Amino acid sequence: MNKKLNYVTYQTFPAQTANSLQTISNIKYLIKYGVSVNLYFPLREQQSNADINSLQDFYKFTESFNSFGIHHPYPHGKIKFMPKLWFHLSHILWSRKLIKRRFKNDRDDYFFTRSDWIAYFLAKQGSKVVFECHQTSKVRNFVIKKIGKLENVKFIFLNENLQNNYKEVRQSIVLHNAADSDLLTSNTNKKENSIVFLGNTHRFNQSRGIGQIISWWSDDGLRENYTLEIIGGSTHDSGNLKNIINELKLSNSIKVSPWIDRKLAAKKLSEATFGLLINTPDNDHSYLYTSPLKYFEYLYSGLSVVAVDFPSHRTLPINEKISFFENGNKESFINSLKNSKNNKPLSKDEKHLITLDRRVEQLIKYIF
Repeated sequence: MNKKLNYVTYQTFPAQTANSLQTISNIKYLIKYGVSVNLYFPLREQQSNADINSLQDFYKFTESFNSFGIHHPYPHGKIKFMPKLWFHLSHILWSRKLIKRRFKNDRDDYFFTRSDWIAYFLAKQGSKVVFECHQTSKVRNFVIKKIGKLENVKFIFLNENLQNNYKEVRQSIVLHNAADSDLLTSNTNKKENSIVFLGNTHRFNQSRGIGQIISWWSDDGLRENYTLEIIGGSTHDSGNLKNIINELKLSNSIKVSPWIDRKLAAKKLSEATFGLLINTPDNDHSYLYTSPLKYFEYLYSGLSVVAVDFPSHRTLPINEKISFFENGNKESFINSLKNSKNNKPLSKDEKHLITLDRRVEQLIKYIF
């Protein structure tokens, strides 16, 4: 069977987000496993660029695929007031026009998307579409109600809580995120008692709670025995965190830097002792449905994982390797660091379970 896949998304590239990285990483491994991939996305940001060499340089991969940047003459990103309205309107209009012009009544090819409206318009015309679902929303609830039972539609959910939320779906599997084994390594010569947080410090325009974690370093036990490095987020967010750190006189034990490239991030992970998963309970996605890419990168890099005790983190694969702490509780956090030292490193088989190799093997079997 000729395995060809059209990956159609409303995301844009390149971008400093875990979601864009997840898409590119999955495409990279699909190609490694013999799937021919065409990527279609909107040129909706000033930095949007479909040139494959630019994408390879930004995301640090060598595989090649066809990348199509599609014109986006819609208001999302251009009008500052009521941004959610313009996002949804632009998303619908762009998706409908693309499907009508490029893929009208295409029932032969396979399609993969994370876009509600791409999935909707493809499904309604009878195309074979796989919809990867990362969270809930009112729009998603509507779309899944309309297409969930169609024979030509398959769903992938990022965790079991999300799958259970959509019981009306006819065909679905759970596939968590996974680590890129080509990029990540586990260094035996680690910096003792060094904690790393990798990723954006804000999500959905809300803080992940990093500021509170920083404030806990006023505790003598933490300040004198542990270091914390926060990597990621915007230059603006990093600057705000640095101001907090300087005000608390914690610059000797806490470091902050904005987004860094993939290879340098992998090196930082290989040198650390602990990996931190932190979020606030204010958002259902963070509390119930997330499958953080950084978790799998932490584990594969040989880090002991400490995580706030949320249902989303309890559903993660190999969660017995996580030391949980109570949200907002400094003493619980300190105890989780102490307890995590008892966690044994992953075996070879356990490491394979959390790789993109295994995820894509399952993905190919499910799609084709």
